[in-house]
Amino acid sequence: ALFAVLKENFGLERTEVRDNGCGIKAADAPVMAVRHFTSKICSHEDLERLESYGFRGEALGSICAVAEVSVTTKTQEDDISTQYTLDHTGRVVSQRPSHLGQGTSVSVTKLFKNLPVRRQFYSSTKKCKEELKKVQDLLMAYALIKPELRLMLVHNKAVLWQKARAADLRSALVATLGSGAVANLLPCHQEQPEMVLDGFLPKPGADLSSTSCSASEKTFIFINRRPVQQKEIMKLLRQHYCAQYAEDAARHRFPILLLSISVSPSSLDVNLTPDKTQVLLDNKEAVLTALEALLVSLYGFRSSSAEQQLNHEAPPPPSARSEAKEDQNIRVHEDAPTAEPKHGGGADPQAALQRQASSCSSSSSTADDWIINPPPSELCSVSSLCGDETAAARPKPEQTGSEPEKPEEERETRKISAQDWSRGTALTDPVTGDPLRPVLVHRPSGPGSPGPQEARSKKLINSVTEKGATLTAYDMISSRAMRAPPSPASLFEKEARSEVLRERPAASLQEVSAAVQERWRNLREEDRKTYEEKAKKKHDLHEQRTKLASDGGPQGPTERAKAQSVKRKAPPSNQQLLDELFSAQPQKKTKTPPPKPSRPLLCSMAALRLGLQRLSSQSSAPPRGLRLVNRLGSQSCWAVMAGRRLLLFNPYRVEEALLFKRLQENHVLPAAVLQNPLRLTDGNLGGAEFETLCSMKKGAAELDGSVFFSDPRLLANGFRVRLPAGLPSAEKHLEVAAMADCVPFLGVEDLREVLSAVLHRKASRPQDCRPLKVTNYLKAEAVRLARQLPSSLRRGDVEELVGRMERRLGGTERTCIHGRRFFHHLVDVPSTDEEAEALLRPLEL
Repeated sequence: ALFAVLKENFGLERTEVRDNGCGIKAADAPVMAVRHFTSKICSHEDLERLESYGFRGEALGSICAVAEVSVTTKTQEDDISTQYTLDHTGRVVSQRPSHLGQGTSVSVTKLFKNLPVRRQFYSSTKKCKEELKKVQDLLMAYALIKPELRLMLVHNKAVLWQKARAADLRSALVATLGSGAVANLLPCHQEQPEMVLDGFLPKPGADLSSTSCSASEKTFIFINRRPVQQKEIMKLLRQHYCAQYAEDAARHRFPILLLSISVSPSSLDVNLTPDKTQVLLDNKEAVLTALEALLVSLYGFRSSSAEQQLNHEAPPPPSARSEAKEDQNIRVHEDAPTAEPKHGGGADPQAALQRQASSCSSSSSTADDWIINPPPSELCSVSSLCGDETAAARPKPEQTGSEPEKPEEERETRKISAQDWSRGTALTDPVTGDPLRPVLVHRPSGPGSPGPQEARSKKLINSVTEKGATLTAYDMISSRAMRAPPSPASLFEKEARSEVLRERPAASLQEVSAAVQERWRNLREEDRKTYEEKAKKKHDLHEQRTKLASDGGPQGPTERAKAQSVKRKAPPSNQQLLDELFSAQPQKKTKTPPPKPSRPLLCSMAALRLGLQRLSSQSSAPPRGLRLVNRLGSQSCWAVMAGRRLLLFNPYRVEEALLFKRLQENHVLPAAVLQNPLRLTDGNLGGAEFETLCSMKKGAAELDGSVFFSDPRLLANGFRVRLPAGLPSAEKHLEVAAMADCVPFLGVEDLREVLSAVLHRKASRPQDCRPLKVTNYLKAEAVRLARQLPSSLRRGDVEELVGRMERRLGGTERTCIHGRRFFHHLVDVPSTDEEAEALLRPLEL
């Protein structure tokens, strides 16, 4: 089976999808693109038994509304294919015969012709390339899940990607991803009630670079043979895969794998998004549990670091964060020296505090109940860890040992509401009673900066949760952004980084930063002073600009506003003078072309008859064959005499027929070597045709022992067939090593057509067994060559052409390759005066 996608100008000008399937019947053609006529559902129960990719019958109708669509189809019972032209509602407006073979071809032109804004969205080449990459990724997914298909993607008449027919899933993986990637994959299979997991997963401990990539384009997930994008399944696969490697190395890496999940159609809902890549599973928990069991049996239990890493990369939605905050219940005990879970079991205080800090900053933490009672020293350490300078300056009491734990009834507990926790007023300093603040935001001091009272009156900013509170390299001075002066180390880093990248182009950012820092430490003293002088100059310049901005220089906002308010006077218009100049010029009158000279020509049938009698009297035998009379200047045709008949002769049609006959007999199609040879067996060719192929003439053996067929009937049609060496008799097969690439979509079906002509019609010459595609290609070549002839032929050339026509074509073939006649009968020359008068009488009337 063949499935091809052809695009021109990224699909905006033309997109064509072809296959060689069973085709569309003529009775179904009028409604094949009308909305919902091709729906696969007749009742609500059919939604629970869906097995096709589409089921609503809206695809062709939707594309007809935004483009011009034509469908060419042919069934096995039809003699020729038919091309149907559709309107914007999907109705057939016209039809005509076509040359395509069996199957269906849908052609879409002028995409978004009535939606200019949507078409403008694809005006950039980047957007167009992204859409083309999506088409290629989708074809790769179908190529894996359906190995029996032959897929091809063509853009601007160049093959971007193709995949030959494969025998099984592993062969399809090799043809799509390459043998290097498949060598590190293990086949996995697991069956459960109403669920089957099948696929290829990376080997445990394999090389990270060969089993993963930086994007998810090679992580193929299928549910009921449908390519989908499930975040829960992708996250679970990444967790177990990344747990084998270091945290930094496996970050932002996606495993190369194929996972096919088969469930009952009734438990799957694909009617969520138009592209049907998002699905809804009724038994999602069971699927995730089965998948985790499979991954654990392959990779073992995952570590918590990998899970935390992926949770940090993909946080849950805000709704989940708010629900987690509302359900969380935190109890603080003031006198307990340890931190432990509510359900018993001791724990380290530092670990408990880290758990508390992570629950504040991470939105994906679970709502566990923790009992927290750190001593004042630990509170100070937490404040210093978060960046509070006042807590860091406070002296810590000495720890003389662990105090005995107080009974449970002596502990004073108080509940903290979720509202206080979110506001940051839940935990207070035991000494001052102020809420604990992780960071003290520093403000620049200067004439324009607020004082301490103003700073305290303003709203407190938490730099942990708000990114706007972090200090940047820019200082806001008098509403003007000015860059802070660079340090000597930053100046050196700016110059040294480019040198390190030139020396080590494959180094990571961390390695480059480390190399630059090492060079700065090893820098000579005189070079270091040079950078310090440069930094001092920039610092002085910054101070001057700061002082000028603080004093309100001449470039203040008021002066700029005044300068902008002054409008420039428009220059005086010269339109009146220009109108006078143009009106004074005389208008050019279009000259009518002079009449062509003509003169009447006297034509006498009697004189023509006398001339014919004189010619016949000169030779004893009557004239045979064609005799040229003269050329018609306006039509590039010739008037000829055949006996007593006056005929109109078209030499270009004769030239087309002669060229086509010569190409049919002698032309050999050039064959291009295939990257993946096509396998030929009696299954895909047919038993009789395969035996006929095996009995054809073969050439000498090659160095590797293989033998190529040398039969001219195969070579002339562009097929180079090879018999591989060292095959046992039980696995007898042939291979198509090269095929003509000048004929579009030439394949095994055309080779079967050649063998059928040899088998049934006893075709012994190449011109007797040409396939239909090759014949159409040779006709097009003959027309192209005939159009290169001059517009007017000389008399000698026409006589030579008539001679070649009589020798090569004979007297039977008197039509060109399009079925049009060479000669048109004008009139019969009368032999008597009575016949001449009878011929001229209607003209006189």
